[in-house]
Amino acid sequence: MKSSEETLVINKQPLKLQFGKFAQSVDTSVFATLGDTAVLVTIAVGAENPAIDYFPLSVEYVEKLYAGGLIKGSRWIKREGRPSDEAVLTGRLIDRSIRPLFPKLFKKQVQIVITLLSVDGVNSPEIVSAIATSAALAVSSVPWEGPISTTKVGYIPSPENKNGTFVLNPSDEEQEYSFLELVVSSTSEKVVMIETQAGMLSENIIEEGIEMAKKENKKIIDFIAGIVKKIGKTKSEIPNDEANKDIESIIAKSYKSDLTEAMKEAAITPGTNSPALNEIIDRMFEETEGKYDKKKILGIVTKYNYEQIRKNILDKKKRPDGRKVDEVRNIDVEVGLLPRTHGSALFQRGQTQVISISTIGSTTLEQLIEGPEGKDTKRYIHHYSDGPYSYGQTGRMMGPSRRAIGHGALAEKAIEPVLPTAEEFPYAIRVVSEILAENGSSSMGSICGSSLSLMDAGVPIKSAVAGVAMGIVTKSDTEYEILTDIVGLEDFSGEMDFKVAGTSNGITAIQLDVKNKGLTKEMIHNIFERAKLARLYILEHMNKVLSKARLDISQYAPKVVILTPPSDKIGDIIGPGGKNIRALIARTKTEINIEDDGKVVISGIDRKGVQDAVNTISDMTREVQVGEEFEGEVKRILPFGAFVECIPGQEGLVHVSKMSDQFVKDPSKIVSLGQRVKVKVIQIDSQGRINLQLIK
Repeated sequence: MKSSEETLVINKQPLKLQFGKFAQSVDTSVFATLGDTAVLVTIAVGAENPAIDYFPLSVEYVEKLYAGGLIKGSRWIKREGRPSDEAVLTGRLIDRSIRPLFPKLFKKQVQIVITLLSVDGVNSPEIVSAIATSAALAVSSVPWEGPISTTKVGYIPSPENKNGTFVLNPSDEEQEYSFLELVVSSTSEKVVMIETQAGMLSENIIEEGIEMAKKENKKIIDFIAGIVKKIGKTKSEIPNDEANKDIESIIAKSYKSDLTEAMKEAAITPGTNSPALNEIIDRMFEETEGKYDKKKILGIVTKYNYEQIRKNILDKKKRPDGRKVDEVRNIDVEVGLLPRTHGSALFQRGQTQVISISTIGSTTLEQLIEGPEGKDTKRYIHHYSDGPYSYGQTGRMMGPSRRAIGHGALAEKAIEPVLPTAEEFPYAIRVVSEILAENGSSSMGSICGSSLSLMDAGVPIKSAVAGVAMGIVTKSDTEYEILTDIVGLEDFSGEMDFKVAGTSNGITAIQLDVKNKGLTKEMIHNIFERAKLARLYILEHMNKVLSKARLDISQYAPKVVILTPPSDKIGDIIGPGGKNIRALIARTKTEINIEDDGKVVISGIDRKGVQDAVNTISDMTREVQVGEEFEGEVKRILPFGAFVECIPGQEGLVHVSKMSDQFVKDPSKIVSLGQRVKVKVIQIDSQGRINLQLIK
């Protein structure tokens, strides 16, 4: 490709796209910069693999620590390891934005690699990467119905609760004040991807943000379209598949009724191989005399089945499992299932079953995240776990898939806005959602289960959170049917998976994937209305079992207390060579950590031990007042008096004149070492020395 450079101003900063300058061996490369954030996007195209009956697209987002001027913190390993969760999520965001616009019959291998080369902390790498990927695909030889663009929108509410302010592509600093992180990918007219975290905002605010993002995207799409006219490559031809017509003809002639019955079985027993469907495939294989392999036949039969499901929904409003289009499946909720965990809840909706388990611990257990933009910590962690058995199948037990990482991140986004602050609840929190059975919307089930599990653990969340997945089938932009709480068959045969989570007061998270060419403004509005009704219905069922957090945490959870003593008292707590703090840890059987900001974190299972440690440190660091009385231990005896430890770490002098009404020549005649005596503070001199009087 001939080298070319184009520039567009976004948010008063230049977006520069350089084509063909780097990585010249690939089909297309784009070096993109926005401010001082820079990425390299490469598109490599491989041959078609006859053994693969799907479009083999892979999108990889590669973070390099040098982009932020950093070296890996590990002492031994300096090379970047496996992709971080953030890198996986950015790759997924871009993948979900571009995938719907590829032709279904294109089967060549396409690999898109986005490498983060420089980051400035102002311009979002994921936005630059998404735009550069769209530009690269648009000018490449790969057939694709773009371009698209991606924009992030923030929302800062006003102090008077009036209309807030929307911010396009907010910087990291602006995002700290925002109640919204809305990422929208769209074509000139329709939305193809949404990823959102929101602070319980109304549907109207979210819709307004989406429209603002679409308007901004239109400018960038027009910019990319102009580049395509200048340097765009000729697109590869899309193959025709005559096998489809042959097998479709056989289906229409002999197998319609059989496939209808097989579909009913598949709807009832998701995740398992359908004996009826397998029998039909075998018969068709024999009828075609082995001209097409069984995998090919299965693919075309599946496509036919999906078309019938869509037809039944559009023409008869008949869903595979017999529900109404706006009906939520049966809900079953239990809490406190596991006796020794800190919190647990079972949430089942239809055939999707999730158990969520909450664990709380000291803030020292927060997750440390190391990335190009620096180090950060996560106080709340959600992990989504789905073994092969959840689909009724066998398979290898491996680490989390990209899908599992994405679902866990979505649940984190949905729950974070309702969590108490670290000051209100000084704990690190981890929730694991074990997917026990899956037939549609397990990610939303994990959100519902996690909300209940946290309340069961005594985490004082602001409000319960529920989620629902919405689907759609369309004849046109004005003729369509929205489906509430979709099952697996409706996800596969439908045109979108629109997940909406939130409380009774507003939305906390959204994730949208589409399989069509996008959603109109009217569609999105109607989907939000339907999703809100479903969310409130689910919350009603959850609240019947547990509507607010338990008053106390589990007896098996550690008690955590955070103290903030004066900075000049930290040395007293530690003691010479750590003597004081080690002795206190041993005596109280607690864990005590002093953080860089001076906070003292005390944790332990034994409540009495924690309280003892708290009282001791509080006494060590507080200021003694004149007139206070104490019972303390005699630590030293000198000719002029005795030193008594009135509170841990603080001694005062009882002068011989304050030991008795009579003259005292030898203090050891009145007190002895180790003796506990009652004293009263009578003076604190200008140097902070404490003078005491013995109380009989």
